[in-house]
Amino acid sequence: MSGNRLNSISVASILSLALLSASAAAQINSGVMSAPANTRPPRLENVGIAQHLDAQVPPDLIFRDDTGKTVKLGDYFGRKPIILNLVYYNCTMLCGEALAGLASAMRLIKFDVSNEFDVVTVSFDPRETPDMAAAKKIDYVKRYGRPNAASGWHFLTGQPDAINALTKTVGFQYQYDAQSKQYAHATAIMVLTPQGRISRYFYGVDFPPKDLRMGLVEASQGKIGNAVDAVLLYCYHYDPGTGKYGAMVSNILRLAAAATMVLLGGLLLILWRLDRSVTKKIAAKTRYAQ
Repeated sequence: MSGNRLNSISVASILSLALLSASAAAQINSGVMSAPANTRPPRLENVGIAQHLDAQVPPDLIFRDDTGKTVKLGDYFGRKPIILNLVYYNCTMLCGEALAGLASAMRLIKFDVSNEFDVVTVSFDPRETPDMAAAKKIDYVKRYGRPNAASGWHFLTGQPDAINALTKTVGFQYQYDAQSKQYAHATAIMVLTPQGRISRYFYGVDFPPKDLRMGLVEASQGKIGNAVDAVLLYCYHYDPGTGKYGAMVSNILRLAAAATMVLLGGLLLILWRLDRSVTKKIAAKTRYAQ
């Protein structure tokens, strides 16, 4: 095995372990979701995710889609919530896992790509091409396996200025390692409102379907979902520190108390009606006997 191959494996291992450690130690400091810089290993000083909740993703940023057509991010705004994720198509480790995890999570929710929401996957490597984006699209749309997904899952490439503006807006911090010829980066997906504002961040390569569904319902501003989703959103609250939804005990207790009152009220109503029915029958029998 060559020295370059050994260095590549070594760097990849370091990056994976470091990203797991950073995720476990993540904490919010002035709205930034990442470990303190002085705890990061060499080559990872500028890697992490800085949460910019409610930030507007610039609609005029220009990219190229998987057919080579020039598009603006704003072309995907205005209709439905959007899942945005940043990868690079030549990544040999985390990016493939993140895309596979996203496809798997989307298969486990009832919402359909292109119907209830869209997905925009953007390469942050300016050297990558629409042909590479097209190959990835074919692969992951096939893995997702639902009709019409190709019209709602967009794979983009772009120039450095547009990529830098997008990554800065969403707080995606990464750096290139010349020795391994790979990028060090974290993994996350961002859920955007139909207008392109950042609503939620979900971290890692495995996205719980319940969290993803609730994130899409919230970002849709009530345009998708049902009564059960409304109850779940009342009982669960998004925690920026973990990138997950956690139970709101106080709201659950309120809801349980309200349900108990309704059940008791219903039971009392039934008993009252039964009592009236029995009283009427006794009165009717008394009149008949007389």
